[in-house]
Amino acid sequence: MSAETLHRSAKDVLEQWSTPSAHDESLRHTMLAFLDSAPDGCLRRHAPGHITASSLVVDESLNHVLLTLHPRVGKWIQLGGHCEPTDDTVIDSALREAREESGIHDLRIDPALLSAHTHPITCSLGVPTRHLDLRFLVVAPDNSPIVRSEESTDLQWWPVDSLPANAEHESVDHMVSLARLRLQA
Repeated sequence: MSAETLHRSAKDVLEQWSTPSAHDESLRHTMLAFLDSAPDGCLRRHAPGHITASSLVVDESLNHVLLTLHPRVGKWIQLGGHCEPTDDTVIDSALREAREESGIHDLRIDPALLSAHTHPITCSLGVPTRHLDLRFLVVAPDNSPIVRSEESTDLQWWPVDSLPANAEHESVDHMVSLARLRLQA
């Protein structure tokens, strides 16, 4: 069953996550406790909150990051979204979302969790909920052409050192720093 494999995979990536800070370690434990109490916690139907899967898409040279202008958030953010019942794992969810939202099919995902974040949002459920976002590093070939999906107001490659003013700077900058460390190791 997909709900079970999604749930197990979310626990697995969180249990294996080598957190870079005390804050992230606390968030890791919070997300694991959430999953212990929510067997359907990876599916959007779990209205109190649910796991989502995102991708920081960078080019091979690590000079550019692909961001979407999110219609609900109103800021430039990483690609991602809800896990679907057809996804076997949260890694599959993150990669599917990256492909759907970018139009790039030749993507490589690092299966180790890059970062995590939680935030309140009124998503497609139409009611206030909370997203517990698992974020993965995805690499695209340099100069990959992109195709904006209907889920986005805009989609654009940005120089990693020159993000737009209305980007979620703290979050994107943090993920780019972690990606640089991982790719240069």
